[in-house]
Amino acid sequence: MQTIKAAVCHAFGDPLVIEEIRIRAPEMGEVEVTLDAVAICHSDISYAEGAWGGSLPAVYGHEAAGIVTAVGAGVRGLAQGDSVVVTLIRTCGSCPSCAGGQPTQCETPYDGDAGPIKTADGGKLHQAMASGAFAEKVVVDQSQVVRISADIPKASASLIACGVITGVGAVVNAAKLRAGQDVVVIGAGGVGLNAIQGARIAGARRIVAVDMSEDKLEVAREFGATHGVLATHQKPWRAAMKALGGRGADAVIVTVGAIAAYEQAPRYLGRGGKVIMVGMPHSGAMASYEPVVLAAVGQGMVGSKMGDVVIQRDIPWMVDLYSQGRLKLDELISGRWSLGQINEAIADTKGGAARRNVIVFDR
Repeated sequence: MQTIKAAVCHAFGDPLVIEEIRIRAPEMGEVEVTLDAVAICHSDISYAEGAWGGSLPAVYGHEAAGIVTAVGAGVRGLAQGDSVVVTLIRTCGSCPSCAGGQPTQCETPYDGDAGPIKTADGGKLHQAMASGAFAEKVVVDQSQVVRISADIPKASASLIACGVITGVGAVVNAAKLRAGQDVVVIGAGGVGLNAIQGARIAGARRIVAVDMSEDKLEVAREFGATHGVLATHQKPWRAAMKALGGRGADAVIVTVGAIAAYEQAPRYLGRGGKVIMVGMPHSGAMASYEPVVLAAVGQGMVGSKMGDVVIQRDIPWMVDLYSQGRLKLDELISGRWSLGQINEAIADTKGGAARRNVIVFDR
C-alpha cells in the first residue's frame, strides 16, 4: 500500500487533521486518480459536523479532478495519463434504478469502512461518499470517473463533479424545463448559480434568484438571473411573481437546506408548477405544507439527487459548453487553498460568501 496525505475527521465538529494514510492499489473495475484539485462542498461540511451521522474516522471530499495513475483489471475506456473528473456517483449498472436510467439512485450499497484506505497503522478509515477526496489520491470505481480534455484546468473541472451537475441537472433533468418557461432559484450559492446557468442554457424566459444577500443577487445576475429578490422581504414570493409578470414560476429550485426556504417554496409556483428539492437540511428537520393547495392547482414537489445525472452522458456536454464559453466554471472559484489550509477554507465556505473554495495539490 502507498502512503499519502489526507485530511481526516476524527470527531464530528472538530478540525480536520492532516496526516498520512495508506491507500491500496486499484482492484477489479477500479482506478487510481492522483488529484490536482478537490472543491469543498457544503455536504462535506455537514457530514464533518455530524449532521447526517456516519462512520469515523473518515476522509470526506467528493468533488475532484486529476490524472489516472493506475487501473485495475477489467477497466474499460480509461488509461493511465487520462485527465478525469471524479464523482461520488458509484453505480452497479444492474439494479432496477441503474437499469431504469437513474444511476444516482443506485440501490447497491457501498461500505466505505471496507474501502481502499486505512489509517497509517492499518486501522479502519471510512471512505466517505465512496470518494474520500480530501487526499492526494483516490481509488474509486470506474463508474465514478469521466474522462475530460487535458486542456481544461483541473480546479475548474473539479466543480463539475458535484455543484455543476447538481445545479444544471436539477433544471434540465429534474424540472425538465422547456424554453420559454419561468424559474425561481432559491439560494445563490455554488449550486444555485449553476441552477441559474442551467435555466439560462435551457432557454428560460425569466430567472428570478432569491437570496439573503444583495451581493449574491448581483453575482446571480452575472450568471444569468434576470431578476433578484431579497429573501428578507416579508413576502418575497410576491416580489418574485411581480418580476414574472404577475404569475408564478413553472419551476422553483431550492438549493439551500433551510427549512424556511422549503416551507415558502410552493408559494412561488404557478399552476402546474413544480418545486425541485436539492438543498439538504439536517436529519430530523421537518417542513409543513397545505396539501390541498398543491392538489387543487396541479403542483408538485420532487427531490433531485446530484441533478438526476447520467455522468457519462451529461458531463461531456457540460464540458463542451464550458469550452464554448457558455458555461461558467472559472468564475465559480472563490479561492484556491492547499491541503494544509483546508480548515481555513472550510471556515471561509461556512461564512456564506464563497461560491466554491478549491483545494489544489502541487505535484
